[in-house]
Amino acid sequence: MRFSLGLLCSLAVAQAKDVIENWDIGFVTTNRGLDQPARKSIGVNGQFPLPVVEAVLGDTLILNVRNSLDVPTSLHAHGIHQFGTNYYDGVHMVTECGVAPGSNFTYEIPLMQAGTYWIHGHTSEQNYDGLQTTLIVYNPNDTYSADCEYLFAFEDWWPLTFMETYPLLTEPNPTAGLFDTPPGMLINGANANLTGPINFVAGNTYRIRLVSMSSFPLFEFTIDDHELQIIEVDGVATKPYNTNVVRLAPAERTSVLVTAKETTTLNYQYHVTMFGDFLPAIPGVFPSTYNGSVVYDTDAPFFEVETIATGFLDELAIESLDDEPALVPDHHIYLNATSGFHEDGSTFESFNQVTYKHPLVPSILSALTTGDMATSPITYGPDTNTHVLKYGEIIEMLLWSPTNLPHPIHLHGHAFQIIEKGFTNDTTGQYRKQVSATNAPLKRDTIFIPGEEYAIVRFRANNPGLWSLHCHITWHSGMGLIMLFASAPEMMQESVQVPDGVLEQCRLQGILTSGNAAGNNGGFNYAAAPNDPYLLVEDPLSN
Repeated sequence: MRFSLGLLCSLAVAQAKDVIENWDIGFVTTNRGLDQPARKSIGVNGQFPLPVVEAVLGDTLILNVRNSLDVPTSLHAHGIHQFGTNYYDGVHMVTECGVAPGSNFTYEIPLMQAGTYWIHGHTSEQNYDGLQTTLIVYNPNDTYSADCEYLFAFEDWWPLTFMETYPLLTEPNPTAGLFDTPPGMLINGANANLTGPINFVAGNTYRIRLVSMSSFPLFEFTIDDHELQIIEVDGVATKPYNTNVVRLAPAERTSVLVTAKETTTLNYQYHVTMFGDFLPAIPGVFPSTYNGSVVYDTDAPFFEVETIATGFLDELAIESLDDEPALVPDHHIYLNATSGFHEDGSTFESFNQVTYKHPLVPSILSALTTGDMATSPITYGPDTNTHVLKYGEIIEMLLWSPTNLPHPIHLHGHAFQIIEKGFTNDTTGQYRKQVSATNAPLKRDTIFIPGEEYAIVRFRANNPGLWSLHCHITWHSGMGLIMLFASAPEMMQESVQVPDGVLEQCRLQGILTSGNAAGNNGGFNYAAAPNDPYLLVEDPLSN
C-alpha cells in the first residue's frame, strides 16, 4: 500500500469562518507502519496519523479537545503568534494548567498569519509520542502563485516512549544506550517507504511545503535536476531564493516553488534524507534516504544522477519579503545553551546553567495577579529563568552552544531576524558571517545552532504575554533547555482577560491561579517554588 501525497490544486475563497476540529486525545498502540514493535502512543479520535488542519487567513481555529489520557495534555500552534490570545499558546504551566484527564477544553485561535505551521502537544513532551500534525493557513492573495501544491511532513519515530527514554537521558550510568533502539523515518505520518509519487504536468508550477516535526535528526529534501525556489520560511514570506536542496532542523518549515520541465521525456526522483553529523552512524538509519518518483509520463525512463544534493542553506543570504531592515537593539541577552550535572551525576540541559522547572502557578497568572511585582523576574520563579521585557524594545539574543550538541531554538509569540552566525572558537572573526547592511534579514521562529557555533538574532517585544524559548530537540527540552520571556506584564494586567475555561482547568487539577511562582501573594516569598542549584560543569562522578 502506498500513501498519496497531499495535493491541492484549487482553493475556495470565502469570508472568514470558524474551522472546527473535534479531537479526542487518547492512547493508541502503533508502530506507524515501521518494522518496530508497536508501542504506546498518543493519537486523535483513536487514529494515526493526526488529520492535517487547513484554514484560510482570517479564519478562527476552534480546537475542541477531549482529554482521554490519564495525564494532562495541551496543544501549541507552533509559529502562530497568538496576539491577544497568549492563554491559548498551549504551554503547560506557562500559559495554562493543561487539560485535565477526563475533561473538555476549547482553544479559539484567530489565524492572522498565513503560512506553514504545525500543532503539537506541549505537555510532558507528548509530541514525541505522536501528538502532532501540520497546520496550513492559506492566503487567497498570496504573492506567489502555483498550479498545485504538495505537503511533506517529516518525523522520526522511536521504539521507546519519551517516559521510557527519559531515564536514559538523565540518570547517571544508565543501563541501556540511547541509540540501541534507533528510529524509523516517517513522511506524512506513515512509513516513508509507503510514500507515493509527485505527479508533474509539463510547464506547471508547484508549491511544496516542507515541515520538520522531527524530535532530533535533520532532514533534507531535493529533486534531481530541478531548482527549488524558497518563498517562505517558518510562516514568513521571503524574496525568491534559489537552491537545489532544503535542509530542515526540528520544528523548521520551508515552502518552495518548483517549475516542471516543458517536456515529458524523462521522469525524476525526489530524495528525503534523515541524518545528522551529531548522531552516531547507524547503517540504514543515520543516514537513511527515501527515493520517491517525480512522474511526468509513466512510460518514460528516469533521469540518472551519481550523487544526491546536500548542504546547508545560507540563512544570511535569504531576505524577508517585507523589506524590514535590521533592527537596532535596545536590550542584549546572552544565552549559553549547555548541559551540566547535579551532585548525583544526573545530566540535564540548561540556559546559563539554569535547568527549567515548572512553577506552582502558571506564569501568565503570576503576571496578571502580582501587581507591580510582575515586573520582577523572581516573581516567576528562579527555575523558569524568566527575563522581563519592556513593550516595544528591540531584543538582541546571542545564542551559543559551547558543546558538540546542536540546538534548534524556538521562540514563541514572535519571529526574529537572523543577524550573525559563527563559530564559538573563532577568536579572529575569520568565519563570522553577518547579514548584509542592504538586506532585509530573514525572519523565522526557529534557528538551528550547530554544536560549537553561535547565532545573533533580534526581535521586537511587541506581543505582551509569557513566551517560551526552548530547544526543539525533544530530548533537550525534556531535560530543561527552556526559559521564559515576560513581555510587558504591566500591559497584560490592563488588557488580558483569561477565559473562565482556562481557570477551570486549573481548579480541576488543584493548581493555584494567583500569586508568584510559589503561590504567594505579596513580597519576595518564593521559598516553595522549584529552586535547584546551578548545574555543575564537570561530572562529579567522573573522578
